[in-house]
This record gives sequence, structure tokens and C-alpha cells, in this order.
Amino acid sequence: MGKHETEKLRNLGIVAHNSAGKTSLVEAILFNTGMNEKLGKVDNGTSSMDFEEEEIKRQATLSASLNHCRWNDYSLHIVDTPGVSNFLHDTRRCLRVLGGAVVIVSAISGVKSQTMQIWKWCDQFEVPRIAFVNKMDKERANFLNAVDAMEKSLGARAVIVTMPIGAEESFKGIIDLVRMKAKIYKFDETGTYDEVEIPEEYQDEADLLREQLLEAVAEADDDLMEKYLEGEVLSEEEILSGLREGTLTGVFTAVLCGSATANIGVRLLLDYITHCLPSPIDKGTQIGVKPYTDEIVERRPNEDEPFSAMVFKTINDPYAGKLSLMRVYSGTLTGDMQVYNPNKDEKERIGNILKLEGKKQNPIDVAVTGDIIAVPKLKVTGTGDTLCDLKKQIMYEPLIPLKPIISFALEGKNKGDEDKIYTGLQRLIEEDPTLRITRDAETKEMVLSGMGQIHLEVAVERLKRKYGAEIVLKEPKVPYRETIKASTQLQGKYKKQSGGKGQFGDVWIEVKPLPRGSGYEFVDKIVGGSIPRNYIPAVDKGIIETMKTGPLTKNQVVDVRVTLYDGSHHSVDSSEMAFKVAGSMAFKKAMEVCKPVLLEPIMSMEITVPDDCMGDVIGDLNSRRGKVVGVEPQANSQVIRAEVPMSEVLRYAPELRSMTSDRGMFSMEFSKYEEVPTHQTAKILEGLNKV
Repeated sequence: MGKHETEKLRNLGIVAHNSAGKTSLVEAILFNTGMNEKLGKVDNGTSSMDFEEEEIKRQATLSASLNHCRWNDYSLHIVDTPGVSNFLHDTRRCLRVLGGAVVIVSAISGVKSQTMQIWKWCDQFEVPRIAFVNKMDKERANFLNAVDAMEKSLGARAVIVTMPIGAEESFKGIIDLVRMKAKIYKFDETGTYDEVEIPEEYQDEADLLREQLLEAVAEADDDLMEKYLEGEVLSEEEILSGLREGTLTGVFTAVLCGSATANIGVRLLLDYITHCLPSPIDKGTQIGVKPYTDEIVERRPNEDEPFSAMVFKTINDPYAGKLSLMRVYSGTLTGDMQVYNPNKDEKERIGNILKLEGKKQNPIDVAVTGDIIAVPKLKVTGTGDTLCDLKKQIMYEPLIPLKPIISFALEGKNKGDEDKIYTGLQRLIEEDPTLRITRDAETKEMVLSGMGQIHLEVAVERLKRKYGAEIVLKEPKVPYRETIKASTQLQGKYKKQSGGKGQFGDVWIEVKPLPRGSGYEFVDKIVGGSIPRNYIPAVDKGIIETMKTGPLTKNQVVDVRVTLYDGSHHSVDSSEMAFKVAGSMAFKKAMEVCKPVLLEPIMSMEITVPDDCMGDVIGDLNSRRGKVVGVEPQANSQVIRAEVPMSEVLRYAPELRSMTSDRGMFSMEFSKYEEVPTHQTAKILEGLNKV
């Protein structure tokens, strides 16, 4: 592929909230471009893009999938992205490397929070986009309502390029406002139509929208503006030029319409994809750094430049092994080529180069600038890594994974599966860096964290299907702490005689509470040799070990100061072990008389909700013993900052989804420990006693 063909390459993602029709649109594109002989359907499981069992079962895209096709003289790399909130992290990774996007707006449901989040990422990564109002043939379809939702919810300036002829059952076709022709479709899923003059009853509306279109494209180009203001007629080529300029600069978003499942409006959409969305050359020079320095390095989108690429996704294929999906930013890549991974400071040997067509993998000889490809069996390369020329090195800024928002403890369903479970989970984490597996040192539980309950449930299903390991998820234990509210002084004396050499250790300690978050302090105030210096660390060690299991819930004791100020020893019977036991005995007694209390972890939360849901969400937080510390307005939404006990938000993700009709989003992280109210402590202790 030379420069001329690189100019005619389009890397695009199909994005929107779940059920807007993304996969159906991709299937229609593949059918119209001749890649597929039949129009695949999500509803009956014949989609070539949603091929994982979990996707077929839920009739939803849960993992980004790739395909490619040609339309006229253009090559298209298409990424079908997830719209389910639990899997948007995969969409975000893809947008990092894509050139453009088609944002689907449902003519029925308009714009949901997931589309709003995706739109923000498109802004962040400077991804030009056009919009397609889908489902015009379905009940309750309303084109202008959908366009209005775009402008209000996304802050987009929508410029209508095609308008529908009718809606719902009376939907017949579309009007092309650039050529001012109507297309009446045959509704046989072939995408064929008769081009006719605009029906009289739609002429006035078409003229009005045409004038708005001309005004917008003129604003995108100074020469066109001058011509427009002088009353000259803009040619079709000039209108298209203005549409392209406005799209690439983000001045406006071109809006088309149709029905993906009925294959209406898709061919015209393909025309505008190729005309308006950018090529790799349009995206311009990529900026990186020389590895392990701050020196800026640039790569032009040219095959004569040194090779560079970014891995944006990893797939563990049961047959091909690990597949690293990458976007080539510069140069060319061939099989058996050695490249450098600056993130891991390792060399990698390229084997086969593959182009993905859904679940199919087709080998190719060479990948060039702009290509999106897969390379199997790289040793150390992971998602977010850069690959580059050995001698001309560059490292692109990796995308930091989103933080998990929900966690479950896990246990194997069958004994002896520990190795299988761990290996399988590590491979799933390679594919999806937002999954985390940790071991809680206090509760001794393995904890699986992710972006939501559905996210973790799908991970469990894949673990069983791909790696034969079954696990059960359960609510994790809350890592409570214990502390004291009073002070005391007391003795710990350990004396044991068993016929031979005995054991003797005698300590006097003072125990005091410390401010929250101080941890543990040990103060040595022994003078005069009442306890030999070599035995004092043993006292400290005995206290530390005893602090691991407090008297209330067997959780760790924190925020105490222990002062060792007196004691005695025996010249023969004293030992480190004896003083360790004496220290432990003294601290246990102290905990009983120093008014022990329970501490609970408090999470700092940031919750983004629509304006109309704010009252319900704040009321719910109050019922969870939460404290709202601030509310900040955003476009059509509110950001609530709150501190809430961890025990109250272990299953918050599905509950927030229910409260906000799947429009709310949140993140949380540990903040501090606070004392549990007395009545709540009684409930916790009662629950522990029942276990």
C-alpha cells in the first residue's frame, strides 16, 4: 500500500450505547461491500462480529471485534465496539488508535450515558465523527428528537445530511440533502432503491434543512463562506468539501439516517464515511518520546519512516495463542522482522501477520502505515505497549486502564483447580487489563475486581469455557480494623517450670490510643537493665503478632502506642521466647480493658448522574450512612462526591444502574478508617457469630 492508498484508508469505530444497532450496522456494511454473502443478524445469532458464546447468549457486544472491507476505491478497517457500560473500557482502548468514528443515535431511545461517555473519549483522543440515526423503521422512531438529543446531551452541532421519508411503519426511504434527491427503498434487505424527485409533502422541510446544511459547510471554509454570502450557488463538490472540512476540524457533526437491520441508508453512509472521515495521513504526525528520556520523537504517517505501532488489545485465541492487535503508525512490518518493545525493554520476533475478519484470521505478507493487524505469540508484549524499529526507537504514551469499581471474593468450585484458575485468570487479565486479581492478606481471600457485576460474571463464564476452571463469586469480607479508646498500665508475666530449664519473662506496659491513621508505635523506656536489651525486640514482636487478631472481630488492631517501661528477668530462665509471650499476654489484657472499638473502611466516591436523578442518589447515599462532601454541575448531569462505608457499597454498581436507568457512572477508592457506630457494631458482631 503506497501513499496514494494510505490516503484512501479509513480506520473507524462504530460506537454507541448498547442496543443502538452497532453490530447490525457493521453487518450491513460487510454485506453491502461484498465481504459477507448474507446479512448477519444479532437476534438469531448469525452475526459474524458477535461470535463469542457470551455475546450470542446476551445478544450484546462484550468485546471489540475487527473486520475490513472495500468501498469503491477505499479500504476500511472497522471496529465493532461494546456499548454495555461494564465493557466500555474496551471501546476506550480502541478509540485511542482509531482515525474516526460513526456514532449511532437510536431514533427510539436517543442518547444514553454510555454514548455521552464515548463522545467525551472521542473529544479526548481527537477522533472526528459522523452520526447515523438508526432504527427509523421501528415503533416510536423520531428523527428530529434523536437529533435534538445529540445536541442537548452531547453538545454537538448536528448538521443533517440525509432526512427520513416517514417513520415507523411508514418509513420509505431517505432524502439526500446534498444532491436533493429521494431514495425509495425496496425493503428486501438488499439495500437497493429507486432514486426519484423529493415528494411534494417533504419539499419544504428538505429546503429548510438544505439551507442549514449550506450555512454550516460555508462556515467551515472561508472561501465557501465568501461565495455563500455573495449568493452564489455552492456545487455538490464544494458542499462535500465543506462537510469534510467541518468533520475533520470538529466544527460540526454530519447526521445521516436509516435502518441497519433493513439495510436502508447504509450505502450512502459508506459514501460519507469514505469522504468525511480522516485517513492516517489526515491524522498527521504521531508524537512520542525516546525511551527512558524526555526527548520528543515524531513519526510521520509514511511507509518510508521507521516502523512504529501501538498494541491496543490482546486476545487469547484457543488455536493461535496470544494475539496482539496493533495499529501501525509508521513504516512497514514484515514477517520474521525483529522489533523493539520499549515498555518492556525487550526485543520481539514477528512471526505471522494477520488481518482479522470477525473470528477469522487471514495471513498477509506485509503491514503498512495505517494498517490494523494482529500478530500472534509475542513473548512479553501486552496491551498499551509500543513496538518500534530497533535502531530508531520511540515510545508512545500508553493508555492507563480504568480503575475497577466492584470486587468479589472467589473460590474454586472443585478442589485442586487452583493452578488452572490462576493461569486462566492471568490470561483473561492479559486480554482485559481492567480485571484485577489480588489476595487480601487479612481476610486470606482471593479477590476479583472489575468494572461491574456483568463484567465479572462474563469473566467467570469465559474462565470456565476457555480454561475449564470453575469459580464461585461471593461478597468479599470487609477488612475491618480494631482500636482502643482508653489507656491502661498493666503487667504481663510468663513463668513456666518443667523440671529442667524454665521460661521467665516479666513486662510492664502502658497502652494508649493514637490519632486515626497513626498505625502502631512501640516506645522503649527501660532503664537500669530491668530487661536486658536483647530481649526488648522480642516484646515488640509479641505485641505485633497479637495485634493481628483483635478481640472483637479477629481483625488487625491499629492506632495504638505501647510503651515498655518496666519488668524483670531471670539470669537462667529468661529468653526471647519468654519475653515475646509476656508482651503478647500484656497486650491481650490491655485490649480487654481499653474499650476496644471497631473501625470500618470509608470509600471516597465520585458519582456522575443525570440532573433528574440527583435527589434519589443523594437520598440513597444518606441511607447508606454516606456523607456528601460536594456536588459539581456538568453538562446535563451532576458529579456527586461522597464518603461512604465500604460495607454499604459492595454491590453499588447494579443498584446505581437501577436508580438511574443505566445512566449513572461512578468510581471509588479507599479513603480512611472511621469508627463504626455502636448499633452498627452490634449488628456486625451478631452477623459474625452466626457464621
